[in-house]
Amino acid sequence: MPSAASPLPSGSPPDRFPAAGLALRAPGAEDEGAALRAQRELAEDGFDFLLLPEGATWEQYLARVARDRDGLDLAPGRVPATMLFAVVGEEIVGRVHIRHELTPALLEEGGHLGYGVRPAHRRRGYATEMLRQGLEVVRTLGVDRALVTCDDDNPGSIGTIERCGGVLEDTRPREGGALTRRYWIDLV
Repeated sequence: MPSAASPLPSGSPPDRFPAAGLALRAPGAEDEGAALRAQRELAEDGFDFLLLPEGATWEQYLARVARDRDGLDLAPGRVPATMLFAVVGEEIVGRVHIRHELTPALLEEGGHLGYGVRPAHRRRGYATEMLRQGLEVVRTLGVDRALVTCDDDNPGSIGTIERCGGVLEDTRPREGGALTRRYWIDLV
């Protein structure tokens, strides 16, 4: 698991590196309240922060996260996946969801890694640092080239992916007419 961001280069103003101190870690029992608040906040944007099955308790959710990571009892079409919370200090600022392999559907949309930042924490460099650290986790899974996708009308995510070395392969239509941008990032 990657550690927190590296220290600031000497002589660098602290405000140029706002994501310093961000770390990725597995969800835990202590995270229930903050994680459920994040789920509600991002649901307003149409984003499923937790990928929480309806009606599941927090304990059931944590057990499912562990099973998904280990590739146990996966639903049809699902692959082993790791859920990580992005934290600064003790505050959850976002999450990264890493798919260990690609299905044909994930090859079209979804890719190896998805991320989301809570609204109050946007535009601070967290998404870029989350993607950077998440890509390190993907690399440890033996993946040499990671696919990361985003909506064509999301300039923040486009910039984040390109800052992390994403090379646009193409843009593909989705059901309903929206477009998905597909980026590849070399990890070797």
